[in-house]
Amino acid sequence: MNHYFVDMHIHIGRDMDNKPVKITGAKSLTLTNVLKESSRNKGMGMIGVIDCHVPAVQHEINTLIQSGKAKELDGGGIRFEEVTLLLGSEIEIYDASSQGPIHVLCFLPDLQRMAQFTEWLTQRMTNINLSSQRYYGTGKELQYKVKELDGIFVPAHVFTPFKSLYGKGVRKSLTEVFDPDLIDGIELGLSSDTTMADNLAELHAYPFLTNSDAHSLAKIAREYQAVKMDTPSFKEFLWALHGVEGRGITANYGMNPALGKYHLTICNECNQHTPADSIKCIHCRSTKITKGVADRIQELSDGRKNKKSRPPYFYQVPLEYIPYLGKKTYEKLLQKFNNEMNVIHKASQVEMEEVIPSKIAKSIIQMREGKLSIQAGGGGKYGKVISNDTAPL
Repeated sequence: MNHYFVDMHIHIGRDMDNKPVKITGAKSLTLTNVLKESSRNKGMGMIGVIDCHVPAVQHEINTLIQSGKAKELDGGGIRFEEVTLLLGSEIEIYDASSQGPIHVLCFLPDLQRMAQFTEWLTQRMTNINLSSQRYYGTGKELQYKVKELDGIFVPAHVFTPFKSLYGKGVRKSLTEVFDPDLIDGIELGLSSDTTMADNLAELHAYPFLTNSDAHSLAKIAREYQAVKMDTPSFKEFLWALHGVEGRGITANYGMNPALGKYHLTICNECNQHTPADSIKCIHCRSTKITKGVADRIQELSDGRKNKKSRPPYFYQVPLEYIPYLGKKTYEKLLQKFNNEMNVIHKASQVEMEEVIPSKIAKSIIQMREGKLSIQAGGGGKYGKVISNDTAPL
């Protein structure tokens, strides 16, 4: 079996006219551009795009297949160059059982079943052409439909303060909304890691996924996992989630949770950290407070330890976070080392210094070894990498 890097949460922005969103100074976030970026620059073996319920996205996939640039795999998924696409959909649930909106990821084996899912969703959504739309039905009904179509069901970024399972979706337990037997994995989100999430005993049975939740090409693979499979296909990935015959997640790679936007509890008025149980901010007395992921997990913790070992969780800082590493430097690294994964995991400092300044090469090595200092994020603002003298770079 081989190990493949997998990122399962990539968005394709669609505007109200059902056209790809254009980002100033960047390529449009089309499906084709996502596939090229993932295959050629990021070094991913498999990706999940969560807008595949959109008819225009399905049309683009069919066009790639008809032109010979992509093909459907017997085991499920779409092969494009060096990467396999899993057909996904991110859906927002807000039924009578939930306290607030919850985002989930649904993956289906092939275009035929994704088209059936689209037809089903059309009767339960206001606009099938947009991403992460509110679905009018219960969480369990959605689970039943996904499983009827032989799909994968994963609650998304489960601790994020907004639109997530534990953020505001449930009071205490996932059983308030979902059938626990129909969940295939748990996506942690940028502000938590394996150790933090394992404070909840009801999550001990599930594999943890670390995904980018990328809304731009640059953000693809800021988090991902190494997965042991025979070949990158839908069936093999499903088997890996359930540990079938030696398959499985062998490592999670994620940003230090302190770099996430919601790690600390932050006052929305003065942007300073305040204790989680604060009714008013201790600094400015405002009542507008966003509870951080670290504090929410402590609130939910039942104190029971997971007796099963987890795959190792490696902290990493995406190259775009490295101080002074701009576009030209990035392109030099890709030209020499082929893709971002080789830079992050393999290239030596000496090899990098052949094409980039020594201080940047040193920072990349420090990142790999977990030695970069972090200024924690919260309240919707990402954390920062800081220099040795603690001044933000």
